[in-house]
Amino acid sequence: MKTLLRETITNPPPAASGARSPHFSSLIFVIFQNLGTLALLAIALPLNLTVVSLALLWNWIRQPFRQPATPIQHPKNILIAGARMTKTLQLARSFHAAGHRVILIDTEKFWLNGNRFSNTVAKFYTVPDPNQDLEGYTKTLQAIAKAETIDLFIPVAIFAVIYPEGMEQHPLSGYCEVFHFERDIVRMLDDKFAFAEKARSLSLTVPKSFKITAPEQVLNFDFSQEKHQYILKSIPYDAIRRLDLTKLPCDTPEATAAFVNSLPISEKKPWIMQEFIPGQEYCTHSTVRDGKSTLYCCCKSSAFQVNYENVDKPEISEWINRFLESIGGTGQASFDIIQAADGTVYPIECNPRTHSAITMFYNHPGVADAYLSQPAAEPLQPLPDSKPTHWLYHELWRLNQIRSFKQLQTWFKNVWRGKEAIFEVSDPLPFLMVHHWQIPLLLLGNLRRLKSWTRIDFNIGELIE
Repeated sequence: MKTLLRETITNPPPAASGARSPHFSSLIFVIFQNLGTLALLAIALPLNLTVVSLALLWNWIRQPFRQPATPIQHPKNILIAGARMTKTLQLARSFHAAGHRVILIDTEKFWLNGNRFSNTVAKFYTVPDPNQDLEGYTKTLQAIAKAETIDLFIPVAIFAVIYPEGMEQHPLSGYCEVFHFERDIVRMLDDKFAFAEKARSLSLTVPKSFKITAPEQVLNFDFSQEKHQYILKSIPYDAIRRLDLTKLPCDTPEATAAFVNSLPISEKKPWIMQEFIPGQEYCTHSTVRDGKSTLYCCCKSSAFQVNYENVDKPEISEWINRFLESIGGTGQASFDIIQAADGTVYPIECNPRTHSAITMFYNHPGVADAYLSQPAAEPLQPLPDSKPTHWLYHELWRLNQIRSFKQLQTWFKNVWRGKEAIFEVSDPLPFLMVHHWQIPLLLLGNLRRLKSWTRIDFNIGELIE
């Protein structure tokens, strides 16, 4: 699925005699890529500014007539990591609506995030990137937790979830409750191969999987004995290659070798070769306390997910509940699942963090309690009247794919019946600031460094490089 301005720099052809160098052509591309995108966003700015201004005016007019919220008995201070992301904004809104105080953090690169301007956010802090300065990150995080008397920490972004090598406990252990699985569970869930092996040990269905640490393991594999083709996925997170679903073997042995040898496979960067099961893909989010799901949703999935609509698939929730009960603990788990034509469920990976599908809970009053309270008999699911969520700027780019009036009707119907994930009449500033502050400043940064990107992801608020 294409997304907004999805561009990829490929190796330019050799320069002909007298032609400009490939390096010069690449620089020109980078400049036009960033400037062109800034120009498109500038065209959209007046309309966005008008809509947000009208929402702010409407809120000001309504203010004297609003009934003051009834204070809750024991409000909590909630710290959420990953301020640049829409799912963080959604959690902030949910906790604020329930009467709690919300503080957001993100790495120093994302000081410019637009969600910090939400009227549901009490404070925003930056922290060092733990991959570059683990000690600084730990000390800063602990200082924030102490200064703000944090009761609950919810890690949304990847940097706040993964335990660095040598770290036995989360940096906030002892400072507040950390809504996060313990180290060994996190590492198992985040490792696609270890996750598959764990599920297999519980007699749960998963695709055939092999851990790959050298290209030769793939090139020497006998595919002729297999019912299905295979795909390769990096076990460490790879924002670019995770969308590559090249099926193995390729048409010729030479093509297979060329593809496999192009991948950065090594002992330090292992991959998983996983059986490709034909079927419908789904994505899920589970908020888990003491091995029990307290909040759950399931959606049809796609290669680049920017649309969420809840579906009822009991066979999927049953698989997930069995798995979560077996590992126990408290945290968040996002599963990617294939359901084959015969109905069999095949989870293909699990990420131990919040899924963007949580945006479907935009109108649910029980989200905060799902994180704070003991499990109820059944987990919360999106309300029956909740609309599918989407990101308008991604949808606008899809207009360039429309080739018929029928396709245009379908596109309009999907947008009209859905809910924009960032925009909220009662909290409109993030919609303006994400699209016309956060992303433009990131583009200007790339322009200054003469660096390209492969796509813009308004959902997670980043340029994927």
